[in-house]
Amino acid sequence: MPSALHMTKIKSGLILLLFMQWCQPVRAQPVKQKFSIKDSSDHAFDFSDWIINANGFVPIPYIITEPALGGFGGALLPVFIKKNPPYYDSVKGKLKITPVAPNITGGIGVYTLNDTWVLAAFRSGTLVKQRIKYTVGAAYADVNMSFYKTFEQFGEKKLAFNIKALPVLLQASKRISKSNWYAGFKYLFLKADTKYVGDTSVLNLAKSMELSKIISQMGLLVELDNRDNIFTPFKGMKVHTDVNRADKFLGSDYEFWRINYYMYAYQMIIPSITAGFRLDGQQSFGEPPFYMLPYVDMRGIPIYRYQGNADILSELEFRWDFTRRWSAMLFGGAGKAFDEWSEFGNTNWITSYGTGFRYLLARKFKLRVGVDVAHGPDTWAYYIVFGSNWSK
Repeated sequence: MPSALHMTKIKSGLILLLFMQWCQPVRAQPVKQKFSIKDSSDHAFDFSDWIINANGFVPIPYIITEPALGGFGGALLPVFIKKNPPYYDSVKGKLKITPVAPNITGGIGVYTLNDTWVLAAFRSGTLVKQRIKYTVGAAYADVNMSFYKTFEQFGEKKLAFNIKALPVLLQASKRISKSNWYAGFKYLFLKADTKYVGDTSVLNLAKSMELSKIISQMGLLVELDNRDNIFTPFKGMKVHTDVNRADKFLGSDYEFWRINYYMYAYQMIIPSITAGFRLDGQQSFGEPPFYMLPYVDMRGIPIYRYQGNADILSELEFRWDFTRRWSAMLFGGAGKAFDEWSEFGNTNWITSYGTGFRYLLARKFKLRVGVDVAHGPDTWAYYIVFGSNWSK
């Protein structure tokens, strides 16, 4: 299940992986270097030197708080990092140096309170001479999760499924000239076995959703990213679109289209307050399986709770840096999922809002971490955040 496998929808964990991609540890030295977990500038608790001196291997423990996966769990992400040289360009007669993410090889192990577990391996790197970014990943997941479906005779019902999934992801994109634009392709192979484990009152109807199928999906992507920082931006934006097709000629049991698009924009209002805006949507055409349908993805709303052939949402958040190290967060948003665009006006908006805090954990990397507490239509939820809560 690709959404539960982001990996298993570890939003903040993926942000942390991106964070590790931009860390640049030095090679091991003959004599062990000494480093401090206090910043030399203000003597506050800071992990910058620890990261820089990690010598290529960093084991990352992580807490999972997604409500749809039981609300609590743990993960371990061991990674190996190899530094890459930067891009050197001549722009209007001036030297332009662009940092390049290091190559990363790693794994992920996950277990949550509802007996979901995941094992995964990945490699993310850059072919510097060709200026091509790539990602290769594979996983095995045993996921317990509920979906919601409206039946004519019963109305909306909560359907609990166990899904055993084997996904493989390949992605590559090439930098366009000397710009901040990238274009490329992505490929997803997914074998999923679904079994209904919920309320027996709809057993006969839910049994029709028990399938063992393969999805083979190819897509094209275009992306712009000019944020000043990938972890906790003060200004800039990231704009992304990808169009994907699952088809029998690719070996898929399903035939459908899926379009994903999003924008994250940041602007500093005054030196201590930064505003962020998010616009996000998905659209599917054809007959995708229920676990591949678009859904509203916001803090305070369990994943897959609101699904349809299309969804769209927007969020606004403010970060107030009231000291050099500490920040307060305020956020809110609204979204909706529907089957046809003709239903857009008649579909209710789903709203969520919340607050949180951040601590500047690694000043040299501008990485802030913290906790968000959010309220949606059905529940309260909390999220441990590394960098930004918005990441794909």
